[in-house]
Amino acid sequence: MGTYEDLPAELTTERLRLRRWLPSDAEEYRGLWLERDPRALRRIDAEGRPTVEDIRGWLVGNPLAADRGLGLLPIERRDTGEFIGYCGLTVGQGSFDEPEIAYHLARRARGHGFATEAARAVVEAAARTGRRRLWATVREWNAASFRVLEKLDFHRSDRVTEDAERGDSIWMTRILDQT
Repeated sequence: MGTYEDLPAELTTERLRLRRWLPSDAEEYRGLWLERDPRALRRIDAEGRPTVEDIRGWLVGNPLAADRGLGLLPIERRDTGEFIGYCGLTVGQGSFDEPEIAYHLARRARGHGFATEAARAVVEAAARTGRRRLWATVREWNAASFRVLEKLDFHRSDRVTEDAERGDSIWMTRILDQT
């Protein structure tokens, strides 16, 4: 495992602020789970879990930033302070040296370029950590995610994780510019 700078705990773009998680984000974060496509892996289960309190506990313990120097950051609009999703780096299906970018936006925030803007800030920050490559895994049916990644110069790799139930995951990759 290489030595890298930590991903910053806050990133700012023209319209967005990516910041640390707050316990008050729990309800909005759970709302993202409620909106997920039925084919998505992590959804609210039949018993209603995770609950807002479950998620608040996660946020206090901060497992969303559990990997040293990585993590998912909530996205809020700078003009209103509204929570609209998250974006960041995680080991996911990648590795600490070559992490995976992950993002999810509330339905109300889609179609305005926010995912691309937040992900671009994370890609630029990842390059400043000293990493050389990022990964993203996208279900074959998620056309919107493919559009975001293509705008950020991610390209399809030869890797596919087959999943007949939820749809295959296509591995996208991006070599980072070292500045």
